[in-house]
Amino acid sequence: MSLFMTMDTAAVAPEYGQPDPSRLIHGSPEFTTWNIEQAEGGLWAGFWQSTPGKWRVEYTEWEYCCIRSGVSIVTEDGGEARTVKAGDSFVLRPGFKGTWEVVETTLKEYVIRE
Repeated sequence: MSLFMTMDTAAVAPEYGQPDPSRLIHGSPEFTTWNIEQAEGGLWAGFWQSTPGKWRVEYTEWEYCCIRSGVSIVTEDGGEARTVKAGDSFVLRPGFKGTWEVVETTLKEYVIRE
């Protein structure tokens, strides 16, 4: 087994979902997730895509995000709304609470650590 892994969505089956209805603010966003790496100790890496909509988020984990396409607005409770688009990267730390709004279908590359 090689220790070098490419981020290839064709190599894994996508998973489909949507926000929990109790967190949905508007729209009917649909998620597609390609978990390319899942390692012991709570580490995930892959791609996530969502169609437009807005929902509440609460992070218990650390997540690095790089937006590959689309436009979203991420707003921390009590903080400013931040528009993120292709080429933007950021970290959401454990305890982050707020909203995620997909304005244009968004594809992000992620690494999550519990």
